[in-house]
Amino acid sequence: MLPSAASTGKPDRIFAAWADVGYDSDKTGKYPQLEGAGRMEKGKFHEVIRTRRSVRRYRDAPVPRHVLERLLEAAIWAPSAHNDQPWYFAVVTKPDVKRRLLEAMGSRWRADLLADGLSPERVEHELQRSARRLLAAPVWVLFFLDTGYVAGHDDPRRRRAEYASMVQSVAAAIQNFLLAAHVEGLGACWRVAPLFCPDEVCRALDLPPNYQAQALITLGYPAEKPTSTRKPLDELVKWL
Repeated sequence: MLPSAASTGKPDRIFAAWADVGYDSDKTGKYPQLEGAGRMEKGKFHEVIRTRRSVRRYRDAPVPRHVLERLLEAAIWAPSAHNDQPWYFAVVTKPDVKRRLLEAMGSRWRADLLADGLSPERVEHELQRSARRLLAAPVWVLFFLDTGYVAGHDDPRRRRAEYASMVQSVAAAIQNFLLAAHVEGLGACWRVAPLFCPDEVCRALDLPPNYQAQALITLGYPAEKPTSTRKPLDELVKWL
């Protein structure tokens, strides 16, 4: 893993500088010298946010381990409720593990679709189409919520709020990961399928049941340039 602030004695503001000065590519662990997070030009920062896209098609090229570690390092510096940092990650590149996970998730999805009234033929078509898309990605990164961090309250309302705060924390880590991937020239897509089959995911990856799957991120070097739009801001804000 990358060095921490404790081991380097330098402030952990590295992500704000990646698009501007770059990370030390020879892996000596030296962070760029920064006066503060403002070193990165504001325009470049906003460009990173605005140009990130959900990429679903990838080139057949591996993603180096040290690049993946940089993305995960960015993820763990996300804010979290109570600073509990309730996330856990599984990085999947082995074809046999991908197949095992696909079968586990597919069995749950198959049952759900059949319960919705879809024909068996249509269900198998959807499963095969999804599998082709997922298997085309060189890397899968699964994000988990460690439910052991969810505070126990007698009041159900407070328990729900605590749980929601932990889900939001993991989502913030996912956003950091996606932005860092974009800076690295990678494409990624945030997929929520594991939310519908968290138990199956844990069993397939041999993880304890307190790790609740939140997302599967497909990752690789992009083979497409998607476009996107956003709703007008004046439809989404109430100024008081």
